[in-house]
Amino acid sequence: MTAFSLDPAQTAWCEELRTLAEQRLRPLAEKGEPGRVNRPLVAALGELGLLDRLLGSGALDLCLLRESLARGCTEAETALALQGLGTYPVVQAGTAAQRERWLPEVRAGRAVAAFALSEPGAGSDAAALALDAAPAADGWRLTGEKCWISNAPEADFYTVFARTTQGAGARGVTAFLVPADRPGLTGSPLDMLSPHPIGSLAFDGVPVTSDDVLGEADRGFRVAMNTLNLFRPSVGAFAVGMAGAALDATVGHTAERTAFGGPLKDLQSVAHQVAEMATRTEAARLLVYAAAAAYDAGEPGVPRRAAMAKLFATETAQYVVDTAVQLHGARALRRGHLLEHLYREVRAPRIYEGASEVQRTIIAKELYANREPSA
Repeated sequence: MTAFSLDPAQTAWCEELRTLAEQRLRPLAEKGEPGRVNRPLVAALGELGLLDRLLGSGALDLCLLRESLARGCTEAETALALQGLGTYPVVQAGTAAQRERWLPEVRAGRAVAAFALSEPGAGSDAAALALDAAPAADGWRLTGEKCWISNAPEADFYTVFARTTQGAGARGVTAFLVPADRPGLTGSPLDMLSPHPIGSLAFDGVPVTSDDVLGEADRGFRVAMNTLNLFRPSVGAFAVGMAGAALDATVGHTAERTAFGGPLKDLQSVAHQVAEMATRTEAARLLVYAAAAAYDAGEPGVPRRAAMAKLFATETAQYVVDTAVQLHGARALRRGHLLEHLYREVRAPRIYEGASEVQRTIIAKELYANREPSA
């Protein structure tokens, strides 16, 4: 595979995934309650082997999974992605005991995971985390709050990032695997625009020990960044999938809808907008694939490429979906219409896992860091 094409096996797999999303997963998604974990949907992802594939995949496979599922069922894509985001720290840094306890449950779709990084005062600035891990005789006690956590408060376990050394910035953060039934851990749902579950978590002296550490104490920031570097291009893939779905709907609508004596597609102003939508979507797709291929190959500049992919793809998807709504007119704003659903879904990816402004900061920082000094 090059950065510019997929081989026939990959193309066939993507078509199979899209069919599964439309025929098997969308009916389960439609039965779910907005803002709640859809456990039958998660179980189906496990039964179909998609969660197993997720946890064993590289960045490109992850992007193909997310793009293809998003094209057919955004709820299925999001449920799968959240399982990966919450579980990947266990895959990359967990102990044998942690992996044996949780990975089979996640693969089977029986356990729901969550990635608990953001706080009320530390979202994009992850090094400013304030959740306190105070030393105790048998480990630490976690006290503080997490906010904007997908799958909270219904997850079965959380990857929690807490401050074990005060005043040390990114070097004083530790990652913990915290089961949801730990004493002192409570949560509440947040009523958000996005249809998937998001909540806050309160830690009131939650006990954790060295057995709960993911990786090394005070080195949890690396666990978080390794996870985000893998998942940021795939957020772009999710966005590309939504843009593709909006583009498909728009091509069909403008070819059939008549106005001013003919189909909308014969109006140059409409046709040019559709062409622009298609061009930007394809450019975003190629940038995502290139970032994923670089990650899998271990090439330099992965954080910059991942940031570029997420930035461009999410901003592109916002444009494409908005334009699709405009070309469909009032019908696209009715509850239950595909574009009404996409319009609500497409906004959040420009914020989570690092807002667009953060991605631009990452890109600029790396560009200037690699600048050759003048003679």
